[in-house]
Amino acid sequence: MVVFVPLSLLSIGGGASLLADMEHQSVTVHGWTTPREFADLFAISRVAPGPGTMLAALIGWKVAGWAGAVVATVALYLPSSLVVYGAARLWGRCRGSVWHAAVERGLAPVAAGLLLSGGIAVLRISPGGPTVWAAAIIATVLLLRWPRLHPLALFATCGALFGLAGLW
Repeated sequence: MVVFVPLSLLSIGGGASLLADMEHQSVTVHGWTTPREFADLFAISRVAPGPGTMLAALIGWKVAGWAGAVVATVALYLPSSLVVYGAARLWGRCRGSVWHAAVERGLAPVAAGLLLSGGIAVLRISPGGPTVWAAAIIATVLLLRWPRLHPLALFATCGALFGLAGLW
């Protein structure tokens, strides 16, 4: 709970912005998982139905079984949900003010940086090596060039890259 409540309150930009800190806390600080286990839990959280931040539940489960999963989940979702509820009520009342627009513009680069650091943290511990980095760079370039590109096109492109790398 001591780890996931502060992460909950720092989740500017969504759950993906927490990946770097989750990895740091669970691998380096507390030793709850190895880098490989973290990568495996991350992969499971992405293919399972529900939000990707269910990674916290998987880490909690690894540490303390079902009780750990429940504590980690509540610690990650409840504090930020209460803050968002209160902020949304205030935000709606202040729409159109000068500071409203300034805060929105100011938080955009913070969210982008947190998302980038989360992606880099996952890439660093991935067992895929340079191929994973190449796939991430290609996907980034494609999305920057064509922002409305369908995700299946990205999956096909990166899948082809992994297929070619496997042939070598």
